[in-house]
Amino acid sequence: MTDDIVASVVRQWQAVNPGLDTGPMEIIGRINRCAALLQQAEDAPLRSAGLTRAEFDLLGAVRRTDRELTPGELARETFSSGAAVTKRLRALQDRALVERRGDDRDRRVAHVRLTDEGRALVDRLLPEQLAYERTVLAGLDEGAHDELVARLGELLVQLEGRLGGARR
Repeated sequence: MTDDIVASVVRQWQAVNPGLDTGPMEIIGRINRCAALLQQAEDAPLRSAGLTRAEFDLLGAVRRTDRELTPGELARETFSSGAAVTKRLRALQDRALVERRGDDRDRRVAHVRLTDEGRALVDRLLPEQLAYERTVLAGLDEGAHDELVARLGELLVQLEGRLGGARR
């Protein structure tokens, strides 16, 4: 394996504490570093549309479920807090990308749907975003890609089972 920043950190820990089991750091450290680098890349297609990844995730959740969702359902779909969803929905509503309607039976409940403009934006941006992400991952051959998908899927299932956060 090529030397990465995590390998350097592991070597440093092993030098000062040779008996330390750094195995978890070798996985979690790399996942965290990959996530940080991907977030720094700022998702060029989304940025050019004036959206954050979190806002696009909300729009995408409504689009892929193809039905109105409550803010609570959006929080679960996007693994976000209710307060964060409320803030993002307000921004998306100000841009006329989503609409809220009150529930007929319970005024405390809102239902969120995409406007025609919101739907068109998601349908236009998703292929661009996927192409961008494909470019970011271009260094992986198909076999490595498939293996990484499988291994990360296994890890995610284990973590969801142990730590919660499983989708309903």
